[in-house]
Amino acid sequence: METRPASKDSAINIVFLGPNGVRAGWRLLVAVTMWLIVFIGVGTALHGRQGAVGMINPSTPEGLLSGELTTFLIYLCIAWIMGRIEARKMRDYGIGLVDAFGAPFWLCALAGFASISVLLFSLHRAGVYQLGERALAGFEIWKYGAAWGLAFLGVALTEETLFRGYALFTLSTGINFWPAAIACSFAFGTLHLGNSGEGYVGAVSAGAIGFLFCILLRKTGNLWAAIGFHAAWDWGESFFYGVPDSGQLASGHLFSAQIAGPVWLTGGSVGPEGSWFCLILVAILCAVAASLPGVKYPDPDAIPDPRRRRVEPPPGLFPESASQS
Repeated sequence: METRPASKDSAINIVFLGPNGVRAGWRLLVAVTMWLIVFIGVGTALHGRQGAVGMINPSTPEGLLSGELTTFLIYLCIAWIMGRIEARKMRDYGIGLVDAFGAPFWLCALAGFASISVLLFSLHRAGVYQLGERALAGFEIWKYGAAWGLAFLGVALTEETLFRGYALFTLSTGINFWPAAIACSFAFGTLHLGNSGEGYVGAVSAGAIGFLFCILLRKTGNLWAAIGFHAAWDWGESFFYGVPDSGQLASGHLFSAQIAGPVWLTGGSVGPEGSWFCLILVAILCAVAASLPGVKYPDPDAIPDPRRRRVEPPPGLFPESASQS
C-alpha cells in the first residue's frame, strides 16, 4: 500500500500545534523572551552599566523590596499579555486577586514561621545553634520587622509567580502537572546556586521547598498559600532569628545567632537551608501537604485552548440530521 508523504502544512502543525493549541514550549519561549527583554531594558534604564544586576540589593529591606516589586510588576505585565493572547485569565495562572491574603495565606504564613522555628530548634538540640543576644530594641524592632516583612512578601510574590505561575501552568498543558512541577522546582533550586555563599545542599533544599509550594498550589488552587509560607519562612530566618538565608545575612535582624559545628548540620555559609536537617523537614512537610484532601489546580477547563472551544459551534438538537443535510 502506497503511503503519501506528509504535507508541509501538516508538518508545521505537528511542530507548533498540539492538542491544547500552540505547544507549551513555544508559548513559554515567547513569554520568557519578552520578560528578559523588558527586565534587562528596565534594569539598564534604572541602573546604567549595572543593568538588571543592580535592580536587587538583598542587604537592605528597601533595596530588596524595590527590586523584587519591579520584577513582579514586569511579570504581571507579561502574564497579562500572554493571557490576552491565549484567552486565559490571571487566576488560571494561580494569582487571582479574589483569593489574595485570605485564610490560606495566613495559615500557611504561620506554618512557614513554625517550620523554620522547628528547624532551628532541632539544630539547637543538636548543639550547633544558639539564639544569641537581641540585636535590636524599641522602635527599631517594629521598623525593621515591618520593613523585612514587606521585602520578603515581595520576594515571595516574585519567586512564586515566576516559577509557579505562568511557567508551571503552561508546562502543565504540555507535559502534565507533576513533570512540570519537577522541572520548575529544579530550575528554582538551580537559580539559587547564583547566590553568593550558596551550596549544593542548599540548592537542593530550595528546589525541595519549591516542590512543596507546587503541592500547596495543587491543593489550594492558587499561589497565596505558598506566598504566605514563603514570606514567613524567609522573614523568620533572616529577620527574627538572624541566620543566613541562601548565603545572605540580613542587616537589622532581631537576634544575633551563634552557629558552630559541622557543615552538614549547620549549613555553613548557606545557613540552615544548607543543613541536612532542612531536607528531612521539607520531606515531612511535602508528605503532610500531599495528604491534604482535594485537587484544585490546574483547572481542567483552562487546559484546552479557550479560543478553539469558542470557534467550535455547539452541537445541534439533531446532529446526525444536520450532518446529512
